[in-house]
Amino acid sequence: MSIDESTAAKVAKLARIKVEDDDLPALAAEFNTILGFIEQLGEVDVDGVEPMVSVTPMRLKRRVDEVTDGKMPDKVMSNAPDAREGFFAVPKVVE
Repeated sequence: MSIDESTAAKVAKLARIKVEDDDLPALAAEFNTILGFIEQLGEVDVDGVEPMVSVTPMRLKRRVDEVTDGKMPDKVMSNAPDAREGFFAVPKVVE
């Protein structure tokens, strides 16, 4: 795929980037370089390669997903900047 100057101008307009007319050829060439690199990536053989979470092999920590009530409402409410009658009090934001 090749990007011409008019397409580069449309992309710049969609991205809301002001590009002068004399800079459009360089922008189109840069887009073409990026697209060429993407085409090269498409040629890489990735059969048998497992998806990775990170570049270093690691296993995420897991725990049992149990629902609890926390059993410490006093500690939770002590963190609130403003608590009234056992609830978090927040300032009114809608008039």
